[in-house]
Amino acid sequence: MSNRLSKITTRTGDDGNTSVGPGERLSKNHARIEALGTIDELNSAIGMIQAYKLHNSEMAKALTQVQQDLFDMGGELCPPYRETMSDEKIVFLDHLIETWNATLPPLKEFILPGGNIKAATCHLARTICRRAERTLVTLHQTEPVNVNVLRYINRLSDVLFIAARILARETTTDEPLWEHER
Repeated sequence: MSNRLSKITTRTGDDGNTSVGPGERLSKNHARIEALGTIDELNSAIGMIQAYKLHNSEMAKALTQVQQDLFDMGGELCPPYRETMSDEKIVFLDHLIETWNATLPPLKEFILPGGNIKAATCHLARTICRRAERTLVTLHQTEPVNVNVLRYINRLSDVLFIAARILARETTTDEPLWEHER
């Protein structure tokens, strides 16, 4: 493989614009750049979860696949706009939702984000995922994107919520619940 990033500081973004592909530059606050940046932030948050050395190897492997998929998604949102988010990637997330959620007791109340550092970081990733979804919807309203991008990011927040519940149970059987009638 050749060096793809031989020069990190180019100074070409000093004017508030950035390159998204050969010959295409956009303002750094353009909806496409907002979406790409939030997807990158989400990927980093998932990397933080992974850095805590998950005991659940299935979850670690699945989150690594999600990180790969998020890079694919970012690539799809840049020229030449090649579709990479397939139905199979949605099925993968649906499978995680179904199998992981089956291991948990039913919810009787809203969960407070937290529990332990792994679960809290997973909740943080989930909220970043929801923001990524909002930025993608904004982009989609002006520049249509592959519907599987929207489906994937929507399902991913559910995966992260379920993962946070599983991770919270590594240290206790009780999840921190909202006490709405306190």
